[in-house]
Amino acid sequence: MAVTRKLRAAIVGAGIVGAASAYFLSRAGFAVQMLDAAAPASGATGSADGAVSVASKRPGPMMEAAIRGVETYRDLHGAGIFEGVFKERSTFMLAQDAAEDAVLEAHAVALSGNGVELRLHREDALHRTVQNLSRAIRSAIEVRGEGHAIGYEVTSRLIAASGATVARGCRVNGFRTASRSGSLDALETSAGTIEADLVVLAAGGGSASLLGLASALRPRKGQLLVTERAPALNAGIRGSLMSCRYLMSKDSTETRMTGSGRRFGLVVDPLRTGQFLIGGTREETAERGTDADAVRRLLVEAVALVPRLREVRLLRTFAGVRTATADGRPLIGRVRGFDNVLVATGFEGDGICLGPLTGKIVSQLARGEPTAIDLSPFDPARFATQEQAA
Repeated sequence: MAVTRKLRAAIVGAGIVGAASAYFLSRAGFAVQMLDAAAPASGATGSADGAVSVASKRPGPMMEAAIRGVETYRDLHGAGIFEGVFKERSTFMLAQDAAEDAVLEAHAVALSGNGVELRLHREDALHRTVQNLSRAIRSAIEVRGEGHAIGYEVTSRLIAASGATVARGCRVNGFRTASRSGSLDALETSAGTIEADLVVLAAGGGSASLLGLASALRPRKGQLLVTERAPALNAGIRGSLMSCRYLMSKDSTETRMTGSGRRFGLVVDPLRTGQFLIGGTREETAERGTDADAVRRLLVEAVALVPRLREVRLLRTFAGVRTATADGRPLIGRVRGFDNVLVATGFEGDGICLGPLTGKIVSQLARGEPTAIDLSPFDPARFATQEQAA
């Protein structure tokens, strides 16, 4: 009796998107091998803020994807995969003046119109709900049912649950096409030739050269700060605090930044360790360092939001370089010219939120099933066409 072998999936990139793809593909019956030029979660995933959030998303495909992304976290938490690594909490979007108040109210209409659960807090009611806020904060919208997850912890859980093998320090140099048209049958790597029935490109910026889409994918840096533990102060803040300015800073996703190439958008996130994560910047650079000017401004703005943070010491600063796209939407779908190559990259700061959902979608595409969201806004071909025309 003939033994039917498992289909082989090779996933390039062992960040959260690659790990989620490994998990869902293994559940679909694939034998999965992951390849990473360094190590799991060593890129953007390991230096992310951990937000599993709809709050800052603009209406449209990214908001829809984020809503489904949060649902996927809840599903995996309920299944025990994310037990202890996913913390549910609210996001409080804060306004400090009349202009921010107006922006926040308009955004609340968009969120509630998409079924997101909200609560408006003003003046004394706000300060009873969230302790230790500056009295300069005039209103807040509480976006309920969101969460926080540490990228490397989630990635580790997904890889372990998938049973996938992981080749560390394995760089992919190119493709080997099959004899039949439209198919790829192997990857040429620094560790030799690796054969596969399905290839998933989830390597962030490393996907650009393999896809020939260097002008569509760009590096964008974010600087972040972590404080010492301050459990009493932390306990009084029941969710992530997001300045309305953070929402305004995301306007830059649709165009290149100008001037210094840096925008600020303040988030103060109480971590389950009792520490605070403070962020962050959005910078058009692949340079990974932090600098005193950015750190100083983030600290000043954080203390203006929560005055008692001046009593808390800063422990460390770090920066992550995320892969962004020219139009602010990731690439998710089939690679033009191949019937067995999928790409999932270009998530910028949304990789933590959308990673598990994207892994589920990758599995659905591999099996020819309907996908959890409409993928037309994320079609990689929108840039392939531009590259060919250039």
